[in-house]
Amino acid sequence: MINPPSSTPVLVLGAHPDPSRYAYKAAVLLLQKGYSVQLNGIRRGSIQGIPIQPDFPISNSIHTVTLYINAQRSNALLQELIALKPKRIMFNPGTENPALAQALQAAGIQIETACTLVLLHTGQF
Repeated sequence: MINPPSSTPVLVLGAHPDPSRYAYKAAVLLLQKGYSVQLNGIRRGSIQGIPIQPDFPISNSIHTVTLYINAQRSNALLQELIALKPKRIMFNPGTENPALAQALQAAGIQIETACTLVLLHTGQF
């Protein structure tokens, strides 16, 4: 498990402006813990003043991607995720995708199947 410094850039993929959604809660907690957060999602809006971008980020400075999208949507992003070159990708509960995880690992990206919220609350993120 990689424990990046708290200022590390994290992409929340599947961000949503609804405060009841786990992606929203994760983004807020990441911000509270001092992480640099980028938001990507299909819903327009923002989370604590950070706009949710509909286009996939081009930056190669992302350390961790935390997924809040289903397998069908994540399969379509394989090449974009590899090109992003994150150190790790977190598959949160409900986002598991063994074929995608295997392809990402083959590209040298660390995979974790875990809950971002739990890891943040327990200091293991």
